Amino acid sequence: MPNFLFFVVMIAIPHKAKQFLLVLVKVLIVGLAFFYIYQHLQADKAISIESIIQYLSIKEVLILLLFTIANWFFEVLKWRNLVGSFKKISFFEATQQTFGSLTASIFTPNRIGEYGAKMLYFKPENSKRIVLLNFIHNGSQMLVTTLFGVFGFLLLTFSKTETMFWIGIKLNFISIILFLIILTIAILILIFFREIEIYGFSIQKIIDKIRKLDRTILLKTFSFSMFRYLIFSTQFLVLLLFFEVDIEISIALATIFTMYLLASILPSIHLMDVAIKGSVALFLFSKLGVEDWKILTITSLMWLFNLVLPVILGSYFVIRFKPKTAE
Repeated sequence: MPNFLFFVVMIAIPHKAKQFLLVLVKVLIVGLAFFYIYQHLQADKAISIESIIQYLSIKEVLILLLFTIANWFFEVLKWRNLVGSFKKISFFEATQQTFGSLTASIFTPNRIGEYGAKMLYFKPENSKRIVLLNFIHNGSQMLVTTLFGVFGFLLLTFSKTETMFWIGIKLNFISIILFLIILTIAILILIFFREIEIYGFSIQKIIDKIRKLDRTILLKTFSFSMFRYLIFSTQFLVLLLFFEVDIEISIALATIFTMYLLASILPSIHLMDVAIKGSVALFLFSKLGVEDWKILTITSLMWLFNLVLPVILGSYFVIRFKPKTAE
Protein backbone atom coordinates (compact mmCIF):
# COMPACT_ATOMS: atom_id res chain seq x y z
CA MET A 1 0.00 0.00 0.00
CA PRO A 2 1.24 3.56 -0.72
CA ASN A 3 1.41 4.67 2.91
CA PHE A 4 3.24 1.50 3.96
CA LEU A 5 5.93 2.07 1.35
CA PHE A 6 6.14 5.70 2.40
CA PHE A 7 6.79 4.76 6.02
CA VAL A 8 9.35 2.08 5.08
CA VAL A 9 11.32 4.59 3.02
CA MET A 10 11.04 7.29 5.71
CA ILE A 11 12.37 4.92 8.40
CA ALA A 12 15.28 3.67 6.31
CA ILE A 13 16.92 7.05 5.52
CA PRO A 14 18.56 9.82 7.63
CA HIS A 15 16.52 12.68 9.09
CA LYS A 16 17.74 15.39 6.68
CA ALA A 17 17.18 13.10 3.72
CA LYS A 18 13.65 12.40 5.04
CA GLN A 19 12.90 16.13 5.10
CA PHE A 20 14.21 16.58 1.57
CA LEU A 21 12.25 13.57 0.30
CA LEU A 22 9.05 14.83 1.95
CA VAL A 23 9.43 18.26 0.33
CA LEU A 24 10.14 16.59 -3.02
CA VAL A 25 7.02 14.41 -2.76
CA LYS A 26 4.90 17.45 -1.84
CA VAL A 27 6.18 19.48 -4.79
CA LEU A 28 5.70 16.50 -7.12
CA ILE A 29 2.08 15.99 -6.02
CA VAL A 30 1.20 19.68 -6.38
CA GLY A 31 3.09 19.93 -9.67
CA LEU A 32 1.29 16.93 -11.16
CA ALA A 33 -2.08 18.24 -10.02
CA PHE A 34 -1.55 21.63 -11.66
CA PHE A 35 -0.11 20.01 -14.79
CA TYR A 36 -3.23 17.88 -15.25
CA ILE A 37 -5.45 20.93 -14.75
CA TYR A 38 -3.41 22.96 -17.24
CA GLN A 39 -3.54 20.15 -19.80
CA HIS A 40 -7.32 19.91 -19.55
CA LEU A 41 -7.83 23.65 -19.85
CA GLN A 42 -5.59 23.71 -22.92
CA ALA A 43 -7.47 20.83 -24.56
CA ASP A 44 -10.99 21.95 -23.66
CA LYS A 45 -12.27 23.97 -26.62
CA ALA A 46 -15.77 24.13 -25.18
CA ILE A 47 -14.84 26.84 -22.67
CA SER A 48 -15.22 30.22 -24.31
CA ILE A 49 -14.43 33.17 -22.06
CA GLU A 50 -16.61 35.43 -24.23
CA SER A 51 -19.59 33.08 -23.85
CA ILE A 52 -19.10 32.79 -20.10
CA ILE A 53 -18.90 36.57 -19.67
CA GLN A 54 -22.06 36.93 -21.74
CA TYR A 55 -24.08 34.74 -19.37
CA LEU A 56 -22.29 35.13 -16.02
CA SER A 57 -21.84 38.39 -14.17
CA ILE A 58 -19.98 38.88 -10.88
CA LYS A 59 -23.25 38.23 -9.05
CA GLU A 60 -23.76 34.85 -10.75
CA VAL A 61 -20.14 33.86 -10.09
CA LEU A 62 -20.54 34.67 -6.39
CA ILE A 63 -23.70 32.55 -6.24
CA LEU A 64 -21.82 29.64 -7.80
CA LEU A 65 -18.99 30.11 -5.30
CA LEU A 66 -21.50 29.93 -2.44
CA PHE A 67 -22.73 26.58 -3.79
CA THR A 68 -19.13 25.34 -3.94
CA ILE A 69 -18.42 26.45 -0.37
CA ALA A 70 -21.61 24.76 0.87
CA ASN A 71 -20.78 21.59 -1.07
CA TRP A 72 -17.32 21.19 0.49
CA PHE A 73 -18.51 22.41 3.89
CA PHE A 74 -20.69 19.30 4.16
CA GLU A 75 -17.88 17.12 2.80
CA VAL A 76 -15.60 18.34 5.60
CA LEU A 77 -18.36 17.86 8.18
CA LYS A 78 -18.92 14.33 6.92
CA TRP A 79 -15.26 13.41 7.37
CA ARG A 80 -15.01 15.09 10.78
CA ASN A 81 -18.12 13.21 11.88
CA LEU A 82 -16.66 9.83 10.87
CA VAL A 83 -13.24 10.46 12.42
CA GLY A 84 -15.09 11.51 15.58
CA SER A 85 -15.99 7.84 16.05
CA PHE A 86 -12.52 7.34 17.58
CA LYS A 87 -10.85 10.76 17.78
CA LYS A 88 -12.07 14.33 18.07
CA ILE A 89 -10.59 16.64 15.44
CA SER A 90 -11.27 20.30 14.72
CA PHE A 91 -13.08 21.55 11.64
CA PHE A 92 -9.78 22.99 10.41
CA GLU A 93 -8.03 19.62 10.78
CA ALA A 94 -10.85 17.93 8.87
CA THR A 95 -10.51 20.62 6.19
CA GLN A 96 -6.77 19.97 5.88
CA GLN A 97 -7.31 16.23 5.55
CA THR A 98 -10.18 16.55 3.08
CA PHE A 99 -8.55 18.99 0.67
CA GLY A 100 -5.02 17.65 1.08
CA SER A 101 -6.10 14.07 0.28
CA LEU A 102 -8.17 15.35 -2.68
CA THR A 103 -5.09 16.99 -4.20
CA ALA A 104 -2.93 13.93 -3.55
CA SER A 105 -5.47 11.56 -5.12
CA ILE A 106 -6.59 13.63 -8.08
CA PHE A 107 -4.61 11.65 -10.66
CA THR A 108 -5.37 8.20 -9.21
CA PRO A 109 -8.19 5.96 -10.57
CA ASN A 110 -11.50 6.53 -8.77
CA ARG A 111 -9.72 8.54 -6.03
CA ILE A 112 -8.08 5.37 -4.69
CA GLY A 113 -5.10 7.47 -3.59
CA GLU A 114 -7.34 9.25 -1.10
CA TYR A 115 -7.22 6.20 1.17
CA GLY A 116 -3.44 6.28 1.45
CA ALA A 117 -3.32 10.08 1.68
CA LYS A 118 -5.74 10.26 4.62
CA MET A 119 -3.90 7.51 6.44
CA LEU A 120 -0.79 9.69 6.53
CA TYR A 121 -2.62 12.25 8.68
CA PHE A 122 -2.95 9.67 11.47
CA LYS A 123 -0.64 7.38 13.39
CA PRO A 124 0.22 4.07 11.67
CA GLU A 125 -1.79 2.02 14.18
CA ASN A 126 -4.98 3.76 12.98
CA SER A 127 -4.42 2.94 9.30
CA LYS A 128 -7.03 0.19 8.97
CA ARG A 129 -9.60 2.26 10.80
CA ILE A 130 -9.05 5.22 8.45
CA VAL A 131 -9.43 2.97 5.41
CA LEU A 132 -12.76 1.71 6.76
CA LEU A 133 -14.01 5.22 7.58
CA ASN A 134 -13.03 6.50 4.15
CA PHE A 135 -14.85 3.54 2.59
CA ILE A 136 -17.99 4.51 4.50
CA HIS A 137 -17.38 8.16 3.59
CA ASN A 138 -17.30 7.42 -0.16
CA GLY A 139 -19.84 4.61 -0.01
CA SER A 140 -22.49 6.84 1.55
CA GLN A 141 -22.08 9.34 -1.30
CA MET A 142 -22.42 6.55 -3.86
CA LEU A 143 -25.54 5.28 -2.11
CA VAL A 144 -27.15 8.72 -2.30
CA THR A 145 -26.13 9.05 -5.96
CA THR A 146 -27.73 5.67 -6.70
CA LEU A 147 -30.98 6.49 -4.90
CA PHE A 148 -31.42 9.84 -6.65
CA GLY A 149 -30.25 8.31 -9.94
CA VAL A 150 -32.99 5.67 -9.78
CA PHE A 151 -35.48 8.43 -8.98
CA GLY A 152 -34.22 10.30 -12.03
CA PHE A 153 -34.73 7.20 -14.19
CA LEU A 154 -38.32 6.94 -13.01
CA LEU A 155 -39.02 10.62 -13.69
CA LEU A 156 -37.67 10.29 -17.23
CA THR A 157 -39.61 7.09 -17.82
CA PHE A 158 -42.95 8.53 -16.76
CA SER A 159 -42.47 11.85 -18.56
CA LYS A 160 -45.24 12.46 -21.08
CA THR A 161 -43.12 13.86 -23.89
CA GLU A 162 -42.21 11.48 -26.71
CA THR A 163 -38.52 12.34 -26.47
CA MET A 164 -38.43 11.64 -22.76
CA PHE A 165 -40.35 8.40 -23.25
CA TRP A 166 -37.69 6.98 -25.56
CA ILE A 167 -34.86 8.29 -23.38
CA GLY A 168 -36.53 6.58 -20.45
CA ILE A 169 -36.84 3.30 -22.35
CA LYS A 170 -33.18 3.39 -23.41
CA LEU A 171 -31.93 4.38 -19.98
CA ASN A 172 -34.03 1.74 -18.26
CA PHE A 173 -32.65 -0.89 -20.61
CA ILE A 174 -29.11 0.24 -19.77
CA SER A 175 -29.91 0.40 -16.05
CA ILE A 176 -31.44 -3.10 -16.05
CA ILE A 177 -28.38 -4.57 -17.74
CA LEU A 178 -25.99 -2.73 -15.38
CA PHE A 179 -28.09 -3.65 -12.35
CA LEU A 180 -28.12 -7.35 -13.28
CA ILE A 181 -24.35 -7.35 -13.88
CA ILE A 182 -23.59 -5.55 -10.60
CA LEU A 183 -26.08 -7.70 -8.66
CA THR A 184 -24.59 -10.92 -10.06
CA ILE A 185 -21.04 -9.81 -9.21
CA ALA A 186 -22.11 -8.72 -5.71
CA ILE A 187 -23.84 -12.04 -5.01
CA LEU A 188 -20.85 -14.05 -6.24
CA ILE A 189 -18.48 -11.97 -4.11
CA LEU A 190 -20.66 -12.36 -1.02
CA ILE A 191 -20.95 -16.12 -1.53
CA PHE A 192 -17.40 -17.05 -2.49
CA PHE A 193 -15.17 -14.26 -1.19
CA ARG A 194 -16.87 -13.15 2.04
CA GLU A 195 -14.12 -14.44 4.31
CA ILE A 196 -11.11 -13.76 2.06
CA GLU A 197 -8.83 -11.08 3.52
CA ILE A 198 -6.97 -8.42 1.51
CA TYR A 199 -4.54 -6.29 3.55
CA GLY A 200 -6.30 -7.53 6.69
CA PHE A 201 -9.79 -6.72 5.39
CA SER A 202 -12.60 -9.04 4.36
CA ILE A 203 -16.23 -8.36 3.45
CA GLN A 204 -17.38 -10.00 6.67
CA LYS A 205 -14.99 -7.92 8.79
CA ILE A 206 -16.10 -4.70 7.08
CA ILE A 207 -19.77 -5.54 7.72
CA ASP A 208 -19.04 -6.37 11.38
CA LYS A 209 -17.08 -3.15 11.95
CA ILE A 210 -19.75 -0.98 10.30
CA ARG A 211 -22.35 -2.57 12.58
CA LYS A 212 -20.26 -1.60 15.62
CA LEU A 213 -20.26 2.10 14.66
CA ASP A 214 -22.68 4.43 16.41
CA ARG A 215 -25.89 4.64 14.33
CA THR A 216 -26.00 8.39 14.93
CA ILE A 217 -22.64 8.75 13.17
CA LEU A 218 -23.86 6.66 10.23
CA LEU A 219 -27.10 8.64 10.01
CA LYS A 220 -25.20 11.95 10.03
CA THR A 221 -22.85 10.63 7.34
CA PHE A 222 -25.79 9.75 5.10
CA SER A 223 -27.45 13.12 5.79
CA PHE A 224 -24.30 15.09 4.93
CA SER A 225 -23.94 13.05 1.72
CA MET A 226 -27.51 13.88 0.78
CA PHE A 227 -27.03 17.59 1.49
CA ARG A 228 -23.89 17.58 -0.70
CA TYR A 229 -25.72 15.85 -3.51
CA LEU A 230 -28.63 18.27 -3.44
CA ILE A 231 -26.25 21.23 -3.38
CA PHE A 232 -24.12 20.33 -6.41
CA SER A 233 -27.16 19.06 -8.34
CA THR A 234 -28.89 22.39 -7.69
CA GLN A 235 -25.70 24.18 -8.73
CA PHE A 236 -25.86 22.37 -12.09
CA LEU A 237 -29.53 23.34 -12.41
CA VAL A 238 -28.74 26.98 -11.61
CA LEU A 239 -26.08 26.98 -14.34
CA LEU A 240 -28.69 25.71 -16.80
CA LEU A 241 -30.88 28.66 -15.81
CA PHE A 242 -27.98 31.12 -16.03
CA PHE A 243 -27.26 29.92 -19.58
CA GLU A 244 -30.95 30.30 -20.46
CA VAL A 245 -31.54 26.64 -21.26
CA ASP A 246 -35.22 26.17 -22.02
CA ILE A 247 -36.17 23.05 -20.08
CA GLU A 248 -38.69 22.08 -17.41
CA ILE A 249 -37.22 22.04 -13.91
CA SER A 250 -38.46 18.51 -13.17
CA ILE A 251 -37.00 17.13 -16.41
CA ALA A 252 -33.74 18.99 -15.84
CA LEU A 253 -33.37 17.54 -12.33
CA ALA A 254 -34.24 14.03 -13.53
CA THR A 255 -31.60 14.32 -16.24
CA ILE A 256 -29.01 15.67 -13.78
CA PHE A 257 -29.71 12.80 -11.35
CA THR A 258 -29.41 10.29 -14.17
CA MET A 259 -26.21 11.89 -15.43
CA TYR A 260 -24.49 11.65 -12.04
CA LEU A 261 -25.49 8.00 -11.65
CA LEU A 262 -24.25 6.96 -15.09
CA ALA A 263 -21.03 8.97 -14.67
CA SER A 264 -20.32 7.46 -11.24
CA ILE A 265 -20.59 3.92 -12.60
CA LEU A 266 -17.84 4.47 -15.17
CA PRO A 267 -14.26 4.07 -13.83
CA SER A 268 -12.07 7.13 -14.34
CA ILE A 269 -9.25 9.26 -13.00
CA HIS A 270 -10.92 11.82 -10.75
CA LEU A 271 -9.32 14.76 -12.53
CA MET A 272 -10.74 13.54 -15.85
CA ASP A 273 -14.19 13.26 -14.28
CA VAL A 274 -15.23 16.29 -16.32
CA ALA A 275 -14.77 14.32 -19.56
CA ILE A 276 -16.97 11.48 -18.29
CA LYS A 277 -19.71 13.78 -17.00
CA GLY A 278 -19.43 15.92 -20.11
CA SER A 279 -19.99 13.00 -22.48
CA VAL A 280 -22.88 11.61 -20.41
CA ALA A 281 -24.44 15.09 -20.12
CA LEU A 282 -24.13 15.58 -23.88
CA PHE A 283 -25.88 12.29 -24.56
CA LEU A 284 -28.77 13.13 -22.22
CA PHE A 285 -29.27 16.85 -22.75
CA SER A 286 -28.81 16.73 -26.53
CA LYS A 287 -31.99 14.62 -26.64
CA LEU A 288 -33.75 17.57 -25.04
CA GLY A 289 -32.56 19.99 -27.71
CA VAL A 290 -29.98 21.71 -25.51
CA GLU A 291 -27.03 23.16 -27.43
CA ASP A 292 -23.85 21.12 -27.07
CA TRP A 293 -21.59 24.07 -26.30
CA LYS A 294 -23.79 25.11 -23.37
CA ILE A 295 -23.69 21.66 -21.79
CA LEU A 296 -19.93 21.35 -22.28
CA THR A 297 -19.40 24.81 -20.81
CA ILE A 298 -21.63 24.04 -17.82
CA THR A 299 -19.89 20.72 -17.04
CA SER A 300 -16.51 22.46 -17.37
CA LEU A 301 -17.61 25.22 -15.00
CA MET A 302 -18.82 22.62 -12.49
CA TRP A 303 -15.39 21.03 -12.76
CA LEU A 304 -13.63 24.36 -12.22
CA PHE A 305 -15.73 25.34 -9.22
CA ASN A 306 -15.95 21.96 -7.49
CA LEU A 307 -12.59 20.39 -8.28
CA VAL A 308 -10.01 22.89 -9.51
CA LEU A 309 -10.63 25.44 -6.74
CA PRO A 310 -10.55 22.77 -3.98
CA VAL A 311 -7.35 21.33 -5.48
CA ILE A 312 -5.73 24.76 -5.35
CA LEU A 313 -6.66 25.02 -1.67
CA GLY A 314 -5.55 21.42 -1.11
CA SER A 315 -2.14 22.21 -2.63
CA TYR A 316 -1.49 24.61 0.24
CA PHE A 317 -2.31 21.89 2.76
CA VAL A 318 -0.13 19.36 0.92
CA ILE A 319 2.86 21.73 1.10
CA ARG A 320 2.33 22.22 4.84
CA PHE A 321 1.73 18.51 5.50
CA LYS A 322 3.66 16.75 8.27
CA PRO A 323 3.09 12.96 8.60
CA LYS A 324 2.05 11.45 11.90
CA THR A 325 4.45 8.98 13.46
CA ALA A 326 3.95 6.36 16.09
CA GLU A 327 4.89 7.40 19.59
